[in-house]
Amino acid sequence: MSSVASKSIRGIVWSAIERFSLQGVQFLIGIVLARLLSPSDFGMIGMLSIFLSVSQTFIDCGFSNALIRQKETTAKDYGTAFIINFAISLFAFVILFVAAPFVASFYNMPDLQPVMRVISVTLIVNALFTVHKVRLTRNVDFKMQSKASLCAALVSGGLGIILAFEGFGVWSLVYQAICNSVLNLVLMTILLRWFPKPIFSKESFRSLFGFGSKLLVASVISSVYSNLYNIVIGKWYSASNLGYYTRADHLGAFPSQNVAGILSRVTYPILSQLQDEPERLRDIYIKYLQMSCFVVFPLMMGLAALAHPLVLLLLGEKWLPSVVLLQILCFGLMLDPVCNINLNLLYVKGRSDLVLKLEIVKKTIAVAILAISLPFGLVGLCLGRACYGVIATLLNMIYTKSFINLSMWGQIKLILSPLMLALVMMVGIYGLTLLDLGDAVSLAVGIAVGTSFYLGMARILKMNSAVYMFEMLKRAFRKDI
Repeated sequence: MSSVASKSIRGIVWSAIERFSLQGVQFLIGIVLARLLSPSDFGMIGMLSIFLSVSQTFIDCGFSNALIRQKETTAKDYGTAFIINFAISLFAFVILFVAAPFVASFYNMPDLQPVMRVISVTLIVNALFTVHKVRLTRNVDFKMQSKASLCAALVSGGLGIILAFEGFGVWSLVYQAICNSVLNLVLMTILLRWFPKPIFSKESFRSLFGFGSKLLVASVISSVYSNLYNIVIGKWYSASNLGYYTRADHLGAFPSQNVAGILSRVTYPILSQLQDEPERLRDIYIKYLQMSCFVVFPLMMGLAALAHPLVLLLLGEKWLPSVVLLQILCFGLMLDPVCNINLNLLYVKGRSDLVLKLEIVKKTIAVAILAISLPFGLVGLCLGRACYGVIATLLNMIYTKSFINLSMWGQIKLILSPLMLALVMMVGIYGLTLLDLGDAVSLAVGIAVGTSFYLGMARILKMNSAVYMFEMLKRAFRKDI
């Protein structure tokens, strides 16, 4: 097995363990908290997400991607990134602390003021271990990250549940977030046995900022859009409606964004090593694209088909309005891995200028779609977001085609087989839910039948994506990963 293949398998497996164990724990904790807390409690945190997300993007400054892309990094590079990240985090905290009364007034919710001021502390704590995560990602080492993040999630989640039982309401979510950040910092430092030296280098700053500045602007635009729906729903509708939307979004994002995150974290450093080998870069890109769609498409289509019994079983009847929102969002979210892999190609080639241009074009279209869909309620907003997911994917393919000598239609043909098979599977599973078997039985039977049908047909049809996936799993079990 080649070194790239070996590193890919090891990275994907440990990244998957880290992501799904962490997200699985957070998912289960979220279910418990959803039963203990009200939709408006989650809605309040959703209202603040744009301020925290954009601040976090500014704190990173695009330096993480710049460090990962570099073939060689020095202590000065890490130290410079650490100093800048920490300094901006302090500045961001002060800004949010001062702005808290105005944000509470905007939403007409006085209780938001203290919540925003306290939860903003996580920005400072997160900045202290950002460089640690970059160093591990460069080495495609997700084993250590999995240990720290999983332990932090378990302890902080337990704290959140206890506080929710004691009637702390939205504050249980706030203290859970702070506890999680602090534990990640402590555990990452202990396990890595390393802390960046606070060395600032003008040369390192110019190098990192030269590449990262355009990514920073692109990331801010993307982050604002990602949370724009929370602002619109929170302002024009209600905290409860925002709670329904955010819960549907979180459920839908669990399989899609986790697989996208796993592959993105692994593919970026590996593709960066192949940036000067166009043929190998193209071959690896095709395999990653097909494998991601082979996994994500059936997960998302299955989730859409089983949304009703799943929400009833996990969250209860008070969350039923989330069902139709979840079903619609699944169709847009399933394309996240395709978008991420395409963007990674632009990062690898050092074309942060194209990333910025692409983001401006996409988000201009996205805002127009949002404005058009606003009068049609939550369902209309979700339909608009799903449509944007398709448009964004096509635009990404157009921008990256010249780097891999593969047209947009050529890329689409690569993912058509798993898409068609997943759609057929979805129709069959949805038909089973109409038989009134009971929520638990419908869910169990739907998962079993859907999985068997999809994998069986993929094997019979000898789909390339299935061949790649099964071969990778065989290698993973043969070798000590």
